[in-house]
Amino acid sequence: AFKGTTAVIIASQFGPDQALVAGFGAFIGHCFPVWLRFKGGKGVATYLGILLAFTWKASLLFAVIWVLTAVISRYSSLSALVASLITPIALFSAPLFLTPWVSNVQLAQIFAILSVLLWWRHRENITRLLNGSEGKIGKK
Repeated sequence: AFKGTTAVIIASQFGPDQALVAGFGAFIGHCFPVWLRFKGGKGVATYLGILLAFTWKASLLFAVIWVLTAVISRYSSLSALVASLITPIALFSAPLFLTPWVSNVQLAQIFAILSVLLWWRHRENITRLLNGSEGKIGKK
């Protein structure tokens, strides 16, 4: 998460567009690192870190949705998918998440793109969720 937050905070010193690009770059770099032959993580923590740098209120919403979904379903992957589905919608539609330095439309658009990529990175988890073989939180 810290790499996403740090990239956005540093780049924001040069402008909102640079902050958006830096956040996107941190996410892509996490999911597809060159030095690991483009086999990186799924991006959930980095997504949350980027969100935190732009608007702590939306990052709190993401975390609450993740926790509630995890408590109800016991699936970490489903929690990330649900939270990332709701986040761009909330950013676009809720004035609560407005930031003074980047438009809610821009923020919603970048997080919609990040959500699509996050879902793509979770495609195997989605298959396991659909066929009932995804591991639950707390089960081995």
